[in-house]
Amino acid sequence: MSRHPSLLPLIIAGTGIAVFSTMDAMMKRASILVGAYEAMLLRSAVGVAVMFPLWRLRGGRVPRGALLRLHLLRGSVAVCMAICFFWGLVRTPMATGIALSFIAPLLALVLAALVLGEKVGRQAVRAALLGFAGVVVICVGRASAGAMARGPALAGMGAILLSALFYAWNLILQRQQAQLASPEEVALSQFVVGGVLLLPAAPWLWVTPGPVALAYVAASAALATVSLMMLAWAYARAEAQLLVPIEYSAFIWAALMGWLWFAERLTWPTLVGAALIALGCWIGARGGQAVVHIEQTAL
Repeated sequence: MSRHPSLLPLIIAGTGIAVFSTMDAMMKRASILVGAYEAMLLRSAVGVAVMFPLWRLRGGRVPRGALLRLHLLRGSVAVCMAICFFWGLVRTPMATGIALSFIAPLLALVLAALVLGEKVGRQAVRAALLGFAGVVVICVGRASAGAMARGPALAGMGAILLSALFYAWNLILQRQQAQLASPEEVALSQFVVGGVLLLPAAPWLWVTPGPVALAYVAASAALATVSLMMLAWAYARAEAQLLVPIEYSAFIWAALMGWLWFAERLTWPTLVGAALIALGCWIGARGGQAVVHIEQTAL
């Protein structure tokens, strides 16, 4: 066996992150047009329609037992995560939202200690403190942007930080799911569970979307499907800590998409805060505890 890991999982993961960043921009636009709930429910429906035939053609079988419970659990976490994230992203610049979501890996260290009984070392504590400092810098920067934008921006950042807590839980489930199921099954299970959980609220929350919103949702579902499979393939073949640097390219893509799609300016507090959070995650990974930002993989 070669001593050097293959570059292919890193390339695939990097491409998947770029694709998902484009999806984030399309979902933000759809959420602005019809709301985060409708955008998520529609995307789940389109995703099932696209993935089910592919899953069947690849010989997919209905999961049972522990694998089924894992799909249900991760799908449920993903719904909470995605609703909070896209609701917050409508009220927050994309670069700021993605930067805040980077705190999830550090929260995962805490959850790993609480849920899995893993020991949290000094490196992890330093990493968490750096990440917290980055969040504070970003929030203070946004709060000082002006009274007009302060309320919605702070509410949006709060929703994204709440979603990061769900992201952290998702991180504990991510690699286990990728090792037990095919990329097609991972993607399909996310769409199916998400749709089933969201559907009961339709009589109260549903707003019929126009053709433009439908086009954005359909495109985002296609991009999410491709990226989910790419990331599942990569994480089944490479350790999470090897993919950490690639995952943080999401910030660059988010800043670019926010500028191109929504004319959002990239501020110094966001840059400094993102750097502090990313540095914290890098320190945590070097300390032997794999931390990785995978907010997109469950969205």
